[in-house]
Amino acid sequence: MDQVTEPVAAHGEGPVWAPEWPGVRWVDMLAGDVLELDGGEVRRHHVGAVAAALRPGAAGGVVLALERGFALADAALTEVRPLGEVWTGAGVRMNDGGCDPDGRFYCGSMAYDETPGGGALYRLDPDGAVTTVLTAVTISNGLAWSPDGGTAYYVDTPTGRIDAFDYTAAAGLTRRRPVVTIPAGIGSPDGLTVDAEGNIWVALWGGGAVHCYTPAGEQVARAELPVTQVTACAFGGPDLAELYVTTSRQGVEEGTQPEAGALFRLRPGVRGLPAHRYSGC
Repeated sequence: MDQVTEPVAAHGEGPVWAPEWPGVRWVDMLAGDVLELDGGEVRRHHVGAVAAALRPGAAGGVVLALERGFALADAALTEVRPLGEVWTGAGVRMNDGGCDPDGRFYCGSMAYDETPGGGALYRLDPDGAVTTVLTAVTISNGLAWSPDGGTAYYVDTPTGRIDAFDYTAAAGLTRRRPVVTIPAGIGSPDGLTVDAEGNIWVALWGGGAVHCYTPAGEQVARAELPVTQVTACAFGGPDLAELYVTTSRQGVEEGTQPEAGALFRLRPGVRGLPAHRYSGC
């Protein structure tokens, strides 16, 4: 496990790779910034009060989830156009998301005070329409699809599980069932990604590690980090053989874990899948 950057993020989250970008992008969520790695330099783009998640667009733009809704941006993130608030209450914010194989962007929410059931999962269609996909969510987190696109994996962190859904464009997410239960005491599931072989890589918040599981739920790998608050992971690099891992300083005692908030990278011996793109920009 290599440390790629200094601890540049208070709450690093949501790494994503697109070959046309200078390098991997991720968010410093509560600062409202998208971070971009370009060689050894980290660039910071302020996009709103909260920068929850982003994905590349099919036409070269960028789709974003902000505090209470979605936005579209140009490739360089110099022009950000919010699409309007999905809700108006100040107690809930967006948290994590991803695109489905059919070009729709999802992001889930959570209450700032983590009220049970206070969040939801929303879908932004290419025409700008927003649909509520799941309700009664507490901390909506990782969302990624199997290589064949027929299964979606999803985390609502306090459940301690990775759940699977059947997926089709017409029916959306159906037949929810648990695939992985993280044992209490080793961390909580946070962001996740899927490799080209169909295995699930999940960051363990409070657990200082990334675990890999088969679609049947068997743990087959563990990568340890020098910090506890591991938030998300995504494959990148020209051959998609590098796993980028984001970390946070939230809940870390001052003066401890000096690497917390840095971006890390490992080469796990498998390749990832290209990020699904949003068809609306």
